[in-house]
Amino acid sequence: MTEPQYDRITVRQRLSLTVNRFEIRAGGKDGPILGIAQQKRMALREQVTFFADEERTQPVFGFRAQQVMDLGATYDITDGAGQPIGWFRKDFGKSLLRTTFHLGVPSQGLEGSGQERSQLLAILRRISDIGWPMHFDFAANDGTPILAVERAWAMRDVYDVQLPAAPNGARLDWRVAAAIAVGLDVLLQR
Repeated sequence: MTEPQYDRITVRQRLSLTVNRFEIRAGGKDGPILGIAQQKRMALREQVTFFADEERTQPVFGFRAQQVMDLGATYDITDGAGQPIGWFRKDFGKSLLRTTFHLGVPSQGLEGSGQERSQLLAILRRISDIGWPMHFDFAANDGTPILAVERAWAMRDVYDVQLPAAPNGARLDWRVAAAIAVGLDVLLQR
């Protein structure tokens, strides 16, 4: 079954004391819910599962670190049945001054990378993260834009995720985009 394509999704963090929770919506903040994500805080191996329902009974997809407590860990993105659909990893060396991630979606024949758009905001966020705006731009290895993730200046994290169409009309798998947006929040310890 082919996954639907979306040109925009919104990832919103929900308040919770014991876990990081997120909702993913199609088309913007008022669109239909595509998934509810949950991640235990202080886990030795980062893992986030996205569910189709509030009761968290039907997993839709998720991501998990290949290694335990590794600064440059690769995160495997899998569908609800545990089959691989993609991966992402933080480039630790390049991320010292401007956070950089690499991604791949084998079924789409796609690999690329992305980094924070503003060097100044990247440095300010390292000194004191008081909710600074954050914008990541991702491109395929051929330079084609494939993903933009933007967090506005706000008390609660809301990420506007844009999935531009490639020249052939295809878009990045929305599940990979949602995993990366939540991964940015989790891995940057928001």
